[in-house]
Amino acid sequence: MRQNSGIGVLDKAVGVLHAVAESPCALAELCERTGLPRATAHRLAAGLETHRLLARDSDGRWSPGPALVELSAHVSDPLIAAAATVLPRLREITGESVQLYRPEGAARVCVAALEPASGLRDTVPVGAHLPMTAGSGAKVLLAHADARLQAAILPEAKFTEKTLAEVRRRGWAQSAAERESGVASVAAPVRDRSGTVIAAVSVSGPIDRMGRRPGERWAADLLAAADALARRL
Repeated sequence: MRQNSGIGVLDKAVGVLHAVAESPCALAELCERTGLPRATAHRLAAGLETHRLLARDSDGRWSPGPALVELSAHVSDPLIAAAATVLPRLREITGESVQLYRPEGAARVCVAALEPASGLRDTVPVGAHLPMTAGSGAKVLLAHADARLQAAILPEAKFTEKTLAEVRRRGWAQSAAERESGVASVAAPVRDRSGTVIAAVSVSGPIDRMGRRPGERWAADLLAAADALARRL
């Protein structure tokens, strides 16, 4: 049985979260589960959706949103907890979008991201799955992946084994208009205590600002951020 905090709107919002957690539901069913008036249920659900605590599918049904996973990850995942400290500083230094990617099979998953306060940006939402065939983050992760995965991906990639060897040699990667037209990026590997590459930290933004060789400008800051992340694991 859920407790009552005495704060009416908070208790109602929590009730909406619990109701949606049972299974995705549209407004009519949400009202039935919570006992709330239609206008109140809609207002609370829409507000929770704004904060990404709820998400709505193409049929208009609400389900638990990605922010719930992100918030819990800060507690249980040391890498994402470290990113909460390191990525804001990296964004402040570069003034560009910053991301943290983990490898997942033949893809890379954005597990943390921050955007600059203003101006053009390269928005990669948390949870997005991107291919390992293009972009600086893909190069970093694939350069340190096993030979079988490299062999499977390289025929479709916009770079070669020679590129990956260079990434391993210098310790970072860059790209310009590979993953997306007009976007440049630079990335560095994040290692765990055993030295295994477990993630790639990246800065990305418009080529007009970052240039076609963003590594010349930001590689040192990316390497410092990667080292800061590793020290917190």
